[in-house]
Amino acid sequence: MSLFITFEGVEGSGKTTQIRRLKSHLSKKGVPCAITREPGGCPISEEVRKILLNPNHREMAPLTELLLYEAARAQHVEEVIAPLLKKGMVVISDRFSDASIAYQGHGRKVNLRLIDTLNRVSSQNTKPDVTILLDCPPLVGLKRAIQRNQTLRQEKEGRFELEEVRFHNRVRRGYLAVAKKEPRRFKIIDTRQGEEKVFQKIQKVIDELIKTRKFRNADFGIRNRN
Repeated sequence: MSLFITFEGVEGSGKTTQIRRLKSHLSKKGVPCAITREPGGCPISEEVRKILLNPNHREMAPLTELLLYEAARAQHVEEVIAPLLKKGMVVISDRFSDASIAYQGHGRKVNLRLIDTLNRVSSQNTKPDVTILLDCPPLVGLKRAIQRNQTLRQEKEGRFELEEVRFHNRVRRGYLAVAKKEPRRFKIIDTRQGEEKVFQKIQKVIDELIKTRKFRNADFGIRNRN
């Protein structure tokens, strides 16, 4: 039985750190899982990522941005997500279609109906079983993201960090609006509690979901080595 988990949040909300911790936690429980990201996740989509996040491309039109994200997602789902879910894997993705609603819809003010249509087409109607929304004040997140890019020398992926704070405020409100519409799927976690408490809440959510889905090592053809 497969499980599709997505993490969402503004820049610097700590998604990458929590995703790695969750993967480690599930692996120790004998549950095989794969982590991926958007934009990216496969060779073609990673090339699109370079275009989308390059700070030299600040003149990119909102519609162009949206279509590039949707194209990258279509390849990502076809090549990575759908095959893994078909195998019964747990797939954890750093962003998915909700990001287009928050960033291009609320942030860029692109028509939300258009985004909904494109999301359904590019994702092949794939919906996450649970979405962890790491809610973070934009000013705090931006500071973290800029420091991260400098530390990891990821300046070529800093296009969104150059946006004004009011843009990121719209994105955050967009995420909260989507979560309000789908309260059963979304789990909102305040990142101001600190990394450890945030992970404890994530762990509780996912462990309970796995328990209700009755995941067993036998489902994956492996034995628990612990």
